[in-house]
Amino acid sequence: MEPVLVLVLGLCCLLLLSLWKQNSGRGKLPPGPTPFPVVGNILQIDVKDISKSLTKFSERYGPVFTVYLGMKPTVVLHGYEAVKEALIDHGEEFAGRGHFPIAEKVNKGLGILFSNANTWKEMRRFSLMTLRNFGMGKRSIEDRVQEEARCLVEELRKTNASPCDPTFILGCAPCNVICSIIFHNRFDYKDEHFLKLMEKFNENVRILSSPWLQENHLEFTLESLVTTVSDLFGAGTETTSTTLRYSLLLLLKHPEVAAKVQEEIERVIGRHRSPCMQDRSRMPYTDAVIHEIQRYIDLIPTNLPHAVTRDIKFRNYFIPKGMNIITSLTSVLHDEKEFPNPKVFDPGHFLDESGNFKKSDYFMPFSAGKRMCVGEGLARMELFLFLTSILQNFKLQSLVEPKDLDITAVVNGFASVPPAYQLCFNPV
Repeated sequence: MEPVLVLVLGLCCLLLLSLWKQNSGRGKLPPGPTPFPVVGNILQIDVKDISKSLTKFSERYGPVFTVYLGMKPTVVLHGYEAVKEALIDHGEEFAGRGHFPIAEKVNKGLGILFSNANTWKEMRRFSLMTLRNFGMGKRSIEDRVQEEARCLVEELRKTNASPCDPTFILGCAPCNVICSIIFHNRFDYKDEHFLKLMEKFNENVRILSSPWLQENHLEFTLESLVTTVSDLFGAGTETTSTTLRYSLLLLLKHPEVAAKVQEEIERVIGRHRSPCMQDRSRMPYTDAVIHEIQRYIDLIPTNLPHAVTRDIKFRNYFIPKGMNIITSLTSVLHDEKEFPNPKVFDPGHFLDESGNFKKSDYFMPFSAGKRMCVGEGLARMELFLFLTSILQNFKLQSLVEPKDLDITAVVNGFASVPPAYQLCFNPV
């Protein structure tokens, strides 16, 4: 019995020590739910719908609150005002990358997405400069995306209007754009090297998509550059392909929206030339639809974790250097005051009374501030050119009645992805 008694006493001491550590200094941090010893607030969070749990906490504790993911506190910012104040008004102080165990193991603090301090600044500057230089060469980035859009259309024609799951093809297209930019060469979708690259990339994505609730040097090394290229593939492929896949599902669910987009394509572009970015300014409805798709699907609900780069007083709370910060993008993209009926897919959220495109400061699918997506411009270009090219050439046909289509997001780690589905691409 003595060893058992010692074990019980030891566990009790450990729990008390954990509780003391969690509560000591808590008075300086924003308020929040009382954490349990060791596990913190994890048992109070639905890992399948983290955003919903954070919204419930915000209703009780306000737009700035603290949760414990294990024994470590994390400050959560909920709502446009708090997120904007942190990421834009105090951009430098909130520009750190928060603790992300799996990514740290894979990336080792290198690259763009999960690096900090000088590493992040130098690699971000290098990446932006390089992308700009590639765009200003003999063939602009738009040329490359247009070429890939044409190849995508041809690949979809090969389905012969038979039912198909578009996941693979829609993954190849944005990946090939990155290949074209970085390697100056695109690949056939059945190319052995390209398929191996896709396989390795998808393997990395699966690793990084595990649930995120878990327990100074020379910047331009070969390893650092390789990690940066990997980040560009990751950020430039998976997010865009997932958005495209969700886009087609939403257009199947709302055929009247797809018909209006095709009507605008016919009127502005016609059928005898490829879409170009200049067309977007003359296609307010299509532009609104793409914005609404990104707003509605809420791809990265809780953003990638941030961290404060120095001690800061924020809204009368003290946040120490290195503190993890979660910014709820859901609370911004689904704000009821800015977007009436935010859970409803409605392109009217981005149109004024005259049918003109209406911008919104609440549109933050790429985050905001200094850590916003480095490939935002490329992603927006791809979404417009790929979707308009598809709808210019095909009528989307669902295998079931639109009312029976399930468009509920499936949470995969920190991202929301559409459920699996099939459709037919009928040539027009």
